[in-house]
Amino acid sequence: MHGQFKQNLIPYLPDNPYHDVVPVKKGLWCARLAQTSADCRKALDLRAREFRDGGADEDALDRLCRHALVEPIEGGPPVATFRFLHLADGNGIPLTYSAQYYDLSRMKSYTNPMLEIGRFCIRDVVLDPDILRLGWALLTRYVDAFGIGIMFGCSSFKGNKIAVYKDALALLKEHHLAPDIWRPEIKASEVVPFARLLRDYRPTLREANRQMPSLLRTYVTMGGWVSDHAVVDRDIGTFHVFTGVEIATIPEMRKRLLRADAA
Repeated sequence: MHGQFKQNLIPYLPDNPYHDVVPVKKGLWCARLAQTSADCRKALDLRAREFRDGGADEDALDRLCRHALVEPIEGGPPVATFRFLHLADGNGIPLTYSAQYYDLSRMKSYTNPMLEIGRFCIRDVVLDPDILRLGWALLTRYVDAFGIGIMFGCSSFKGNKIAVYKDALALLKEHHLAPDIWRPEIKASEVVPFARLLRDYRPTLREANRQMPSLLRTYVTMGGWVSDHAVVDRDIGTFHVFTGVEIATIPEMRKRLLRADAA
């Protein structure tokens, strides 16, 4: 499968021009793109710690993705990481991580550059909202520099007990389902069709916001949308929803805030 779609990808090379995005610094932290194999190892080590209790967290896509790090300016191990896969257009959709779990056939017709974002994690002992903001600021620079039209990925909830997140999922059902033109269809073997199951349930906004993972909350404040079903991931003890954000439809105020952080 990798060979079939390789022409739609930008190879991961330290001197590739698609890596020429200036790091973002704010407060104690610096967000930057990995430039060496040692940088990539730092990202994988942090993922292993946060997702696998120290066990390896790697797959074939890691060699095709760019990896980002948020680190202390004064030195030390990274406190956050994520990866992203740059696609020339929707023809590369079958290669993505998300396509393993969702039928994304409708998105194959997309004609502009796309980014799949994944494996976003923050070191659990570090609580600073600037870390997530810096990650998004770095992505904002990349999106603006290379004309990205849509960002997408799988947004995870901790644990497999979906009922714990009833209000958050009901809020997504009411206000943030994917438009028909891009709607993901069911592909995975273990799914929960929350939009149908919660059809008559009205969420409490405060409780929904409390339950919503911070990364997903950022997506929806940018006008993001999600699948109408969740996929259970027994491997790492989570469940996730497919999430997309069309850059052109991000509210202007939100765009200004993102670009102010990226300035």
